[in-house]
Amino acid sequence: MKNTTSFLPTTASEHPQGAGTPFDFVIISGDAYVDHPSFGAALIGRVVQSCGYSVGIIPQPDWHDPQSFRVLGRPRVAFLISAGNMDSMVSNYTSAGKPRRRDSFSPGGRGGRRPDRATLVYTTMAKQAYKGVATIIGGVEASLRRMGHYDYWSNRVRHSILQDAKADMLLYGMAEPALLELLRRLRHGEELRSIEDLRGSVINRAVVPAHARSYISLPSFSSIRQDRHAYGRSFLVQAEENDPFRGRGLIEKDGARFIIQNPPAHPLTTKELDDFAELPYTRRWHPMYTHAGGVPALKEVQFSLLKSRGCFGACSFCAITFHQGRYIRSRSEESLVREACHLRDDPDFKGIIHDVGGPTANFTHPSCDGQEERGLCKKRHCLYPTPCKKLRVDHRSYLSLLRRLRALPGIKRVFIRSGIRYDYLCADPDKNFFSDLVKYHVSGRLKVAPEHCDPEVLACMGKPSISVFETFHRQYRQYTAAAGKKQYLVPYFISSHPGATLHHAIALAEYMRDAHLRVDQVQDFLPTPATLSTTMYYTGIDPRTGKSVYVPRNAREKRLQRALLQYYKKENAPLVREALRKAGRHDLIGRGKRCLVGRG
Repeated sequence: MKNTTSFLPTTASEHPQGAGTPFDFVIISGDAYVDHPSFGAALIGRVVQSCGYSVGIIPQPDWHDPQSFRVLGRPRVAFLISAGNMDSMVSNYTSAGKPRRRDSFSPGGRGGRRPDRATLVYTTMAKQAYKGVATIIGGVEASLRRMGHYDYWSNRVRHSILQDAKADMLLYGMAEPALLELLRRLRHGEELRSIEDLRGSVINRAVVPAHARSYISLPSFSSIRQDRHAYGRSFLVQAEENDPFRGRGLIEKDGARFIIQNPPAHPLTTKELDDFAELPYTRRWHPMYTHAGGVPALKEVQFSLLKSRGCFGACSFCAITFHQGRYIRSRSEESLVREACHLRDDPDFKGIIHDVGGPTANFTHPSCDGQEERGLCKKRHCLYPTPCKKLRVDHRSYLSLLRRLRALPGIKRVFIRSGIRYDYLCADPDKNFFSDLVKYHVSGRLKVAPEHCDPEVLACMGKPSISVFETFHRQYRQYTAAAGKKQYLVPYFISSHPGATLHHAIALAEYMRDAHLRVDQVQDFLPTPATLSTTMYYTGIDPRTGKSVYVPRNAREKRLQRALLQYYKKENAPLVREALRKAGRHDLIGRGKRCLVGRG
């Protein structure tokens, strides 16, 4: 694999000013080093470098050996520590608690290259390697665990990761805005440990600083650990204040300490997004991984364009709401076209852009006007339960970009593989984008996520009525037929979500039978920190209403619900029969047209 520019240093001898010169910052990452803007460590490293600071990276250090954390020397300012693009516990374990064998962010896709709770382990080892060294933690793992939180893997409420890691600062959300301001203040002579009011940061203090005395006090850590209603109240406040324009600071008392979350950082401007996406990435995995076959995660993004951040869909189970936020910010069309031309010049490029998307592909602008003055609504979601009357539904800029990309010489196909929010698409009276989507941008199968069919479960999930999916499905078939193509939908459904009983799972299986839907993969609900669904899972309460919610916790029931979503597979027949008998649905066992499984 040929490089178009140099990688960030991974050895002391690669320091631009020569070996022996300390780096300003050293990044420690739980992922293998892939120099591509879709990989957090590379993006942060290039941003720091662009601001005139020296930066090196230690990817996937051996957490058993302190020497692995000394390979680049003691950083002049701080270690920047992240578990990687995913929470390390999600990377390492399935929802059933079984170790994962595959890790697409590791060399050769092999699992076991990062420790459990990597942010904690890496911070501890960095401090062991260099006494008194400053540490700043960030990334998805730290961001979602920034306050006291329920941890599925230990089945208990854990302290803020900042408290457990004993780091100096936590940067939450998409960290570049906070990092840029931090670098500016450091350049003007401020000391890292004296910076307490940085937007987008969390600090841990024995005394509440003067600037934070007006912040909202959350229920204390001891309260949320003992009282599930208090836990729900705390989550709701955090969710409501997670807005870059109206969000206020928060304080959580933890013993004799105070976890202080400063207000969210303002999102990057379109120009900043453009500039950071066009920094001199090699867009390759580091050559040290070539002998292992490279890093599989690169394949999905190497010839894709990331156009936007944020998602105002606000599904209950999705962590994007807490990390990237609900506010949409997109790159400019000109920048994306320039990047496409850069891809076209790559010797490995075959003429196909695999994706032009984001967390939700067809979200390209804020959901309504005036959000930069008043922020997003606290109590009202943009799409759930029905689209807000003020929602601005407009695919024209996305359509313009796609048409321009596919007109470029050397571009054969432009696909969309990010998820499409079909309720937003159906709400657009202009069907030009829908038509073009089906005709030009589907690589045989389009991913959509109805998630369930039962109204009670969908209400817990924050998803629209199944009738909206049916409308979309019907229109998709019509446009596909008009285009003379054979294309399919890949629907995603979740089993064992809070609110879903065995009877609900059977109803979903019957719905799939009648709609002739079959799914290759089933998502078993995995409670990750900082989501509404996880709050319901832990508390058994919907904090929005205060009402009890059924939670399938028993491992056997979870297996039964999962099997029902693939009732047609022979290997699932015993489980499906068990589920139907347990629910008293003997009418669905046998040879009839409506039966889900034979008598065996």
